[in-house]
Amino acid sequence: MSRGDLTDAQWERLEAVLPPVPKMGRPPRDRRQVFDGIWWRARTGSPWRDLPERYGPWETAYAVFRRWQIDETWARVLKKLQVKADADGIIEWEVSVDSTVCRAHQHAAGASKRGLTIRAGRVRTASRPSRTTTVWDARAAD
Repeated sequence: MSRGDLTDAQWERLEAVLPPVPKMGRPPRDRRQVFDGIWWRARTGSPWRDLPERYGPWETAYAVFRRWQIDETWARVLKKLQVKADADGIIEWEVSVDSTVCRAHQHAAGASKRGLTIRAGRVRTASRPSRTTTVWDARAAD
């Protein structure tokens, strides 16, 4: 067991909420070893290929991680752990909302941009005459 690996008590709590092991095909690797490898990778942020050998082939850890990510197993495991921890009184659900940090930037208000637009560092206004106006256009307007 390495420094960052799950303890026996943590593994027992986690193993109870993991999906069942498939009965078909070749028996899978030790689930705890694979999970510790996934946890090591999540904790360190290193590439999958740098997974230490004590966790088995990196391809196995990645395949399990990715499969569980696609079929939303991780979300179900988290939800089950939260429900169990809430029932045991381990976690408290406190929500703190402070309106002073919930301000939007003035440009995020969604107002329409009438009259003034900024493009390529230049300011253009709606009242500015077109540069394509010619003498003939001015005479036609009279």
